[in-house]
Amino acid sequence: MKVDGEHPMHKMTFFPLGNADCCRIDLACGKKLLFDFAATSDPEDRGDLRCDLLKELREDLERCGRDSFDVVAFSHLDQDHFKGAADFFHLEHAAKYQGSDRVKMDIMWVPAALITEENCDLEEARILQREARYRFKQGTGIRVFSRPERLSAWCQQNGVRLDDRRHLITDAGGLVPEFNIAADGAEVFVHSPFAVRQNENDVEMRNEDSLLFHVTFDVEGALTKALLLADGTYESLSLIVSITKAHGREERLEWDIAKLPHHCSYLSVGPDKGQTKTLPTDHVAYLYEKKGQRGAIAISTSKPIPVEGSAEDEDPQPPHRQSANYYKGVVQQLGGQFVATMSHPNVAAPKPLVIEIGRTKGTLKKPTSTAAITATTRNAPRAG
Repeated sequence: MKVDGEHPMHKMTFFPLGNADCCRIDLACGKKLLFDFAATSDPEDRGDLRCDLLKELREDLERCGRDSFDVVAFSHLDQDHFKGAADFFHLEHAAKYQGSDRVKMDIMWVPAALITEENCDLEEARILQREARYRFKQGTGIRVFSRPERLSAWCQQNGVRLDDRRHLITDAGGLVPEFNIAADGAEVFVHSPFAVRQNENDVEMRNEDSLLFHVTFDVEGALTKALLLADGTYESLSLIVSITKAHGREERLEWDIAKLPHHCSYLSVGPDKGQTKTLPTDHVAYLYEKKGQRGAIAISTSKPIPVEGSAEDEDPQPPHRQSANYYKGVVQQLGGQFVATMSHPNVAAPKPLVIEIGRTKGTLKKPTSTAAITATTRNAPRAG
C-alpha cells in the first residue's frame, strides 16, 4: 500500500456495525489482520444503516487477489464480536464449514478463556470454540493468549501436552511473534488477559478476560501507536496501567489511536455514570490523559452518541453520553478527534472509518462520497 508518491502507509478500517466490533488492519507490507468480526446488518431491511460487512471484506480481498487473512482475532465470545463468523470463515474442524466461497484464517487469535469456557450459550460461539480447540489440539494455525491454570487442566482432560503447545501461547507483557516491526512495519504487544487474574476467579469473565492489544506502526522511523481495547472494563484497564507502570514500560500505554472499549460504556471509565460526565478512576485518567499523544483519534464502535434528554439517553445500554463527554474532553485537550462509527461521516449515511498511518501518524480519511443528510436519521437496529 503506497500513498504520497512512494511513501509506505498502513491503514486501519473500522466498520459501522451498530454496537459491534470489527477492525481491519492493512499493513504496508501487504499483510492483513482482522480484529473481531460482527456481521450485524439485516439485508432484508432497506433502512438498516449498518454496513454489509461480508460484502466489504470480500470485495477488499478480491481487489488484493487474496482469499485469506493473515490473522483473525476473536477478543471474546460475546456475539457482537463474532456474529456470522461461522458462515463466513473456512473452519478446519468440520467439512460443512469449508468451501471455495469461505475466507480462510491463516492464524486464529483467541484468549485462553475462549477455549476453556464451559456452557457457551450460543451455537455459533460453540462452533468457534470447537474450531479453536481443534487448531490447538492440532498444534497449528492458532495463537492462544494467557496461560491460566484452567488451560492446563483442559489440556490434561483432552490429552494435550501443554509443554508441546507453549510456542502457540503468548502471555500478557509479551510481543506476538507473528509480526516484527523491522520486517512488517508493525508489532503487537499483549496487555490482557492476565493468567494471574484469571486464576483468582472461579469462572471465565469474558470482558475482563478479553484480548487487549497495543499496536505500534513504523513508517520510516515515525511511530504511531494504537490501543485495541475490546470490551475492557475500568478494572481491567486499571490493572493494565498499574502493571505496565510497575514494569517500567509506560511506552506501551502511549496512544495516537484508541479503539475505545465496550461501545463507549461508562463502566470502561469508572464505576459511576455521572450526570454530565463519567469521572475516570486514577489509572484510567492516567492512560487517556497522560499517555494520549497530540492529535489523537478516539473511536467509539457504537451507535450515535445519545443527545441529552432523548429516549436513547435513557437506555441503560451503551453508548453512554456521559462517558463520551469524558473522551471528548480528553481528545479536545490533545487537539484530536472523537468519532462514533455509526455517525461517520454522518448519522444518515455512515461509512467505514479509515485511518491512514504514515510519516505524520494517523489521519482520518474523508469518505470519497457521502449521502446528504435527510430528515430520516433514525438509529440502526440494536446489535450488541
